[in-house]
Amino acid sequence: MLTILGFTMIATFLVLIMLKKMSPIAALVLIPALFCVFVGKGAHLGDYVIDGVTSLAPTAAMLMFAIVYFGVMIDVGLFDPIVRGILRFCKADPLRIVVGTAVLAAIVSLDGDGSTTFMITVSAMYPLYKRLKMSLVVMTGVAAMANGVMNTLPWGGPTARAATALKLDASDIFVPMIPALAVGLVFVIALAYVLGRRERTRLGVLTLDDVLVEEKPAGSETVLVGAGAEKTPRNGSTTGTGPVASPAPGGGSGSGTDTARPQPPSDETPDRTPDETPDGDFQGLDPHRATLRPKLYWFNALLTVVLLTAMIMELLPIPVLFLLGAATALTVNFPHMPDQKARIGAHAENVLNVSGMVFAAAVFTGVLQGTGMVDHMAEWLVANIPDGMGPHMAFVTGVLSIPLTYFMSNDGFYFGIVPVLAEAGAAHGVSPLEIARASLVGQPLHMSSPLVPAVYVLVGMAKVEFGDHTRFVVKWAALTSLVVLGAGILFGIV
Repeated sequence: MLTILGFTMIATFLVLIMLKKMSPIAALVLIPALFCVFVGKGAHLGDYVIDGVTSLAPTAAMLMFAIVYFGVMIDVGLFDPIVRGILRFCKADPLRIVVGTAVLAAIVSLDGDGSTTFMITVSAMYPLYKRLKMSLVVMTGVAAMANGVMNTLPWGGPTARAATALKLDASDIFVPMIPALAVGLVFVIALAYVLGRRERTRLGVLTLDDVLVEEKPAGSETVLVGAGAEKTPRNGSTTGTGPVASPAPGGGSGSGTDTARPQPPSDETPDRTPDETPDGDFQGLDPHRATLRPKLYWFNALLTVVLLTAMIMELLPIPVLFLLGAATALTVNFPHMPDQKARIGAHAENVLNVSGMVFAAAVFTGVLQGTGMVDHMAEWLVANIPDGMGPHMAFVTGVLSIPLTYFMSNDGFYFGIVPVLAEAGAAHGVSPLEIARASLVGQPLHMSSPLVPAVYVLVGMAKVEFGDHTRFVVKWAALTSLVVLGAGILFGIV
């Protein structure tokens, strides 16, 4: 009974948010509370929620101060050179922009933290996606998949959990998996190329100057026209700090405001109207913004390197590191109290959205675990593995990791399910190392799970509905996981 209710609760949650019948926060709280009553354990709901909040409180604290820290670093211009480099490569070609998103997300993912990856990637790429009317779910989907493949780094979490659960060395698990993971990353970039071509077909190709950020002459605005055209100044008032896109030749006359390109409805690129604010387009790249601290650039770079190094070496708990980092960054870059309050206020919306979502997710995970639904679901899945599949338990583990890491936390999967699968494999001569490597296969999909706090940073900063992101990314991320699994089998790793 608990097995059926568990699967039903998860399905109900996904359907309601994908159909936009409920907001993610409301669904994360109300649906598990209702199912807790169905199970007959409504009297224990408070205990389950408190347990869930207690377990996720360090994550919420980490995200809160990480958002403040990296928000300040973006404000003071630490990532401007990276952003300008990526934008020069991308220019205004949708294909290059999508591929650039995948490459940037993969590079930044080397720090092992999904929230950091998404904050930097979205801050760099969002202005281009918005200005060119590109599908924002393409950005969130590609970034999540690239980060999911890179999340298998030994300091990223899953590999360390698998090593701990099976008492293995993390390097013995990860190093042989590198060829399969490399194939997965190449597949993500190839998928980004395909999605970019689709966006290019839908929108056309525009051109930007080699230097995208420059001071515009007084009384003029920048207008982008169709493929092959040059940037043309026109007299008149401006409505934003970035270039204004006008339709390709034959699409109508340009004006001082954006002219939206046709966006046919599609399940791949949901129709949406960008939030057109007077100063929001390329604000993150404004070379004259008041928050820039060029004299402190190397201090901020060193502080960030020290912070990430300490995080990788686990010198202190990650929430403590980001708390100290945020306090130091604010104090040094903005020594005056009004300026510090202004910076905190500027990032308060993201902090509130993400932390609120994390604590709402605590209700969902608390009920799943407290009622025993997640244990019964796992036992049912393991019990229904055919006996003839025993010698192929590594393959079975890889297949199961795709849905299980989506519906469960990494802790629940690696400490609760993987040891059981390893025991079943050992009875048929399958080594724990093969099981551990196969268990990493589901990470590209896991990074878009509603139980992963970092995904709320991604969709929140990109102003994308979680349901839209889910509907777009699930099939592609699952396919990426299967490619990694196939490569692992081909190379004899799994």
